[in-house]
Amino acid sequence: MIKIQLKIHCILVLTLLFATAHLRANDWPNWRGPDHNGISTEAGWLAQWPADGPLRLWKASVGIGFSSVAVAQGRAYTMGNKGDIDTVFCFDAETGKLIWKHSYPCPISPLYYEGGPSATPTVDGNTVFTMSKKGDVFCFAADTGKIIWSKNIAQELSLDSPMWGFASSALIEGKILYLNVGTCGVALDKSTGKVTWSTGTSPSGYSTPVPCTIGGKAALALMTGAGAAGVDLATGAELWQFPMKGNYNLQVADPIIAGDHFFVSSAYANTDALLQIEDGTTKAVWQNTNLRNQINSSVLVDGFLYGVDGMAGPSPSASLKCVALQSGAVKWEFPDLGGGALMVADGKIIALSDKGELFTAAVSPQSFTPISRAQVLGGRCWTVPVLANARIYCRNAKGDLVCLDVKPH
Repeated sequence: MIKIQLKIHCILVLTLLFATAHLRANDWPNWRGPDHNGISTEAGWLAQWPADGPLRLWKASVGIGFSSVAVAQGRAYTMGNKGDIDTVFCFDAETGKLIWKHSYPCPISPLYYEGGPSATPTVDGNTVFTMSKKGDVFCFAADTGKIIWSKNIAQELSLDSPMWGFASSALIEGKILYLNVGTCGVALDKSTGKVTWSTGTSPSGYSTPVPCTIGGKAALALMTGAGAAGVDLATGAELWQFPMKGNYNLQVADPIIAGDHFFVSSAYANTDALLQIEDGTTKAVWQNTNLRNQINSSVLVDGFLYGVDGMAGPSPSASLKCVALQSGAVKWEFPDLGGGALMVADGKIIALSDKGELFTAAVSPQSFTPISRAQVLGGRCWTVPVLANARIYCRNAKGDLVCLDVKPH
């Protein structure tokens, strides 16, 4: 009898080891992930679920807003607003236990939508950086929430605010923190908050700066109030620009880097384009209206762009599309996502519809064929879902945050 029990125990242990051996977990410490492209290298997570969806590990209420989730060192960070008070939250990523929070006054500013913070916290080692819609920048100790430094960058530099407030998440490169505020961004010493360069006071775009190389120089690509631009990483000097005029001068989605090409998109300017930069001259390889991102950025995989085209407002016309990078041609369209958002991991799309339905599907230019789909939230869902360490985090506009278990069992 003892031998039989030992044999069963060994089989169970081996089964568990086999399941976990194929799981390669990863943190997601900042907006769009560690590679700033919406793609995780995490593998082995569970993409096929029961009809009622993956197991919910925990749920929290974080207040109104559209801040996504950053996950690092066992902690999950996000932001929300209640009663004109912004709060930065730090949770235990596995259990949802609140570790710390910090609140400060900030108008919710509900202009045609719910309002609240739009930026996502950025974790850099033992620190975490946040920014409010009004330009309040904080550097916290990641484990305790102690404020290392803070300032209002808009007041300090007399910046004009874009209509819906600042939305840039912090980008950390070396010792410098970059934000898309002002004409073409600002750079701060991440240890002190001291400004190292700035580019003017005109209203910014709503994207987060993306690191890249232009003509052999380390650079940033970002969406400005006037279109798309590239600036020198060290000085902020403009290296290229591409005008995109439209309603409200509203450019939201991050530029996507593809070698020496840049994909830029704006539903408000009613255009998307593949740009090539040569000696400071910007040329559109193609420009059309096939993949006009309104709120969230597309993801580039193996020469194909996957993203939401069209508007998600009161008269929604948005749908998920796959577009060939080199030609701009549409390969397929999937309407059920509406104005939602997506990321990619292990060759699979993880997408949250604007009505709170979570999808997984194989990344393929042939079709979007769901592996699983389940209603995980209600209300308006414009915030991108995040996979980190076999858990998927989703939130809605009113601040319901859920953590779902996708660990293989």
